[in-house]
Amino acid sequence: MATPAQRSAARRNVKKAAATATRRRTIASMPKSTRQALGRQGAAVARRGRTGSGEPKTRRELYDEAKRRDLPGRSKMGRDELAEALGLR
Repeated sequence: MATPAQRSAARRNVKKAAATATRRRTIASMPKSTRQALGRQGAAVARRGRTGSGEPKTRRELYDEAKRRDLPGRSKMGRDELAEALGLR
């Protein structure tokens, strides 16, 4: 069981971590190309949600499908390779 001093220190550490995350603005400090890629990926997901289209899928979505199908070597494949292995191209 934790002592009152340990609980107090844990609370203080959580507050510090939350304040630091807010202050650093993690995404804003990423390289421009990374931020743009994240934006494009988010836009693609939103577009599919609006139109109900299944294409183009993100690598994460393709990887999840490959995992569901138990496709060997999926972790080393890129987006295009996953799409081809799943028969989407």
